[in-house]
Amino acid sequence: MNKSKIFKALLSVAVVSAVPFIANAQKANWQNLDLKTDSTFGISTEKAYKELLKGKKSTKVIVAVNDGGVEATHEDLKRIMWVNAKEIAGNGKDDDKNGYADDIHGWNFIGGPKESINFETLELTRLVRRDQTRFANTTDANVAEKDKADYEAFKARRADLEKQLAEAKQGLAGISGFKNALDAVVKKIGKENPTLEDFKNFKPSSDIEGRIQGILVQQLEKGSFADFYEDQIKEGYDYYTRQAEYNLNVDYDPRAIVGDNPNDPKEKFYGNNDVAGPDAMHGSHVAGIIAADRTNKLGIMGVADNIAIMGVRCTPNGDERDKDVANGIRYAVDNGAKVINMSFGKAYSWDKAVVNEAMKYAASKDVLIVQAAGNENKDIDKENNFPNHKDLDAKTIASWITVGASGPKDDETLKASFSNFGKTQVDVFAPGVQIYSTVPGSKYKNLNGTSMASPVVAGLAGLIRSYYPKLSAAQVKEIIVKSVTKVNHNVSYKKGDEEDAESVSVPFSDLCISGGIVNAYEALKLAATYGAKTAAK
Repeated sequence: MNKSKIFKALLSVAVVSAVPFIANAQKANWQNLDLKTDSTFGISTEKAYKELLKGKKSTKVIVAVNDGGVEATHEDLKRIMWVNAKEIAGNGKDDDKNGYADDIHGWNFIGGPKESINFETLELTRLVRRDQTRFANTTDANVAEKDKADYEAFKARRADLEKQLAEAKQGLAGISGFKNALDAVVKKIGKENPTLEDFKNFKPSSDIEGRIQGILVQQLEKGSFADFYEDQIKEGYDYYTRQAEYNLNVDYDPRAIVGDNPNDPKEKFYGNNDVAGPDAMHGSHVAGIIAADRTNKLGIMGVADNIAIMGVRCTPNGDERDKDVANGIRYAVDNGAKVINMSFGKAYSWDKAVVNEAMKYAASKDVLIVQAAGNENKDIDKENNFPNHKDLDAKTIASWITVGASGPKDDETLKASFSNFGKTQVDVFAPGVQIYSTVPGSKYKNLNGTSMASPVVAGLAGLIRSYYPKLSAAQVKEIIVKSVTKVNHNVSYKKGDEEDAESVSVPFSDLCISGGIVNAYEALKLAATYGAKTAAK
């Protein structure tokens, strides 16, 4: 997720301004509510359970969460985790002969014999590192004719990397300054978790302290200091630190941890069975949205009620590698997944062909892939976001659905400000703002992103395939796209990241193929008609 806009206002205490902060602003499970009944633009899941699914039988469906890790022991996930019945836990053997020993809940393609990768570079960084060796002694004057195109591409990427790295270092310096100033004010107040009244009563002794006080008074009208500090200050500091020290650092390369040959796309059997990894925040959140236990009266309720979550770890804190993405897809397909959620994406690709082949393989095995559209507020018809289905065959595209993120209100703010869009590349939109779901330690948290919208749709796909198991992946996609709640009004968004960027108002139908928000109630009604036709054949 690109969080630069979230932290832009915290770049320095000299220019800092209030950052929009929402703590638990929406009801838990708002994504499952109904627009007419609840005045919240969810997908009508609860209405579907009450009116359409009550008393109906379903078949368990495996949904793979191809992500950064899933906490299999979470109180709201442990009952619904996929268990490989053909494998004997802990014996160190590949009992089912699938090439992966002790893969009880899934597999980790970014792990090695002793540990797992946490931080990684961006694909941009890896491409620049590769080509700076190749073109070390090359200049505009001596570049060979046959190398000119590659050399120009290298220079453009290098310039992009240098720009992003400079911004990350500026951001780190700015938020470090803000953090240090805030920490000093909190120390003067004398409380670890000061209240709104504490900041109102604070007597600043400098301009910086006065600005800190003004910002915190405004922020704490909307939530607690602990939430603000964790979600804005600490997360912002960690974000820019990761960018500067790992993601954009050409000298950083953790791949030796895995022990494979990262340049061999045909290599499949590497990794370990730790499906949580060192940071299971993102993947656990995704898993909960799809299928958090609906029977235990704890936490939240996932979209689907008869799902087994398979954890496939292929994305680090940085950009995923195409080899791992492809192997993750093939692993999920070969081990029984009928839906794969992929809440990740990147601006550059090392080996798009190997991912394309894996996508085609999934389609050939009747597996539906659901992918997040990305969080850069860009038109991905025009700008790259990988994986994408440009240059793929119609059959593969028919088994692949791309999802943008929407908010809870049926007004001009319906498109999430961060969400990518595309009239030909994005199929549908789904709730992705302040989604409350499972995180490590059997805890729960609100997160934003198309990463949250995608599992809403993956959960719906799993729900349809569970109650109507004879429907194909292509039929399920068709049902989801055809049954959206059409949005017949304009939505607004800013063209660019800057505060003074131009705001435009466009028909929602310009943002995606379907022109609407997914609707579980309508999708299940339509699935029933498809199911009846299938049964009659």
